[in-house]
Amino acid sequence: MQVLVTGGAGFIGSHLCERLVKDGHSVTVIDNFSTGRASNLSSLRGEAKFALIEGSILDTEILRPLIDRADYVFHLAAAVGVFNIVSNPLGSLLTNIRGTENVLEAAFATKTPVFLTSSSEVYGKNVSDSLKESDDRILGSPVTLRWSYSEAKAIDESIAYAYFVEKHLETRIVRFFNTVGPRQLGAYGMVVPRFVKSALTNEPITIYGDGNQTRCFAHVYDVIDAVIAIAFAVNTVGKVVNIGNDFEVSINELAQKIIVETDSISEIVYVPYQEAYGDGFEDMERRVPNIDLINHLVGWKPKRNLSTIIHDISAEMKKNS
Repeated sequence: MQVLVTGGAGFIGSHLCERLVKDGHSVTVIDNFSTGRASNLSSLRGEAKFALIEGSILDTEILRPLIDRADYVFHLAAAVGVFNIVSNPLGSLLTNIRGTENVLEAAFATKTPVFLTSSSEVYGKNVSDSLKESDDRILGSPVTLRWSYSEAKAIDESIAYAYFVEKHLETRIVRFFNTVGPRQLGAYGMVVPRFVKSALTNEPITIYGDGNQTRCFAHVYDVIDAVIAIAFAVNTVGKVVNIGNDFEVSINELAQKIIVETDSISEIVYVPYQEAYGDGFEDMERRVPNIDLINHLVGWKPKRNLSTIIHDISAEMKKNS
């Protein structure tokens, strides 16, 4: 197939592009490099079935011809990272909402299937033991900018789903739960690469808040397996599907495990949320995915554990240091 990947130079996008080319597809990427990097795609340089276009999904003159030529669109382009969202809320909202509108509008004109990547952020402060795709969203005030990303991704989902219901466009939606692995940057608030980088250099590991908040981390290689399985299955059209690992770990436990597994002598230090993000910042105490639906639809379960994640991130950082 001729596949277009928006945001394909990003962390998850670059791994997806490698997999698609390996599977025999011709892949074109559009990326403005706001958070992605061309170096993430260096393994595909010179590939006859791969092209990288520098451009924005906000620029319809660039975007529409690319979608016109595509048989399938993976839409990953988005403003990401808590630091990025809080410090640049207007630009983030514009990219995440208008950009998605542009992709869906152009795809509908050519009846091109769209795979929309969303986020566990849509659940907001819902701390249920096992978050199902149909569970309620619980959010803070609209003027707490922390939640603007959640609101934008939920709107993206609603627009994509409306295109499916009202206009019969083939859409699929997935919600990522803390995808981690090689190539992920800690610069945008991503906790695992940030901790690993500090541990490898024996610098203090900084935890925001008290560290009792819990998360579930999925290896990007498992996530790509899930994406491919969902994208090309008939029974996933019009569905919203969680992708994540349901093993829960506190941020304190994560930091301690990283110190042990990297043989680090780093100390753990604590910084209040307001000092890191500004007054009024809110975080969620836990976020655990229910992954029954994806297992039922395509038989997927995560294979890699937290130790493998830490090892793979450490190995890449050492290689590039």
